[in-house]
Amino acid sequence: MKAAVRTRSAARIRRHTRVRKRVSGIEERPRLSVFRSNRFIYAQLIDDDAGKTLVSASDQGVSSGNKTERAAQVGGEIAALAKAKGIDSVVFDRGGYRFIGRVKALAEGAREGGLQF
Repeated sequence: MKAAVRTRSAARIRRHTRVRKRVSGIEERPRLSVFRSNRFIYAQLIDDDAGKTLVSASDQGVSSGNKTERAAQVGGEIAALAKAKGIDSVVFDRGGYRFIGRVKALAEGAREGGLQF
């Protein structure tokens, strides 16, 4: 019998799967999904019923500030894009990451931008 390989990325995917069992976005209240790589952070507003991404933002074009500050800017940007589409409230999906650091900064930036979750 083969031993199961347990990596950090596989553990995150397992955690994300557990969270996704309970968190789902609809058109009126889409899911704010966060993906964090080593260099960048990405955020999307997703309508799970239609299977479509409504709005997305990342910090790939931003060069000023540290990663946490850039994450807060992405949160503000996603909030502004959501407001332009008429979206006021979302369901937060932390993507299996802990709610600290860049993920928390993105969430706070989105809240400051006017999103409710």
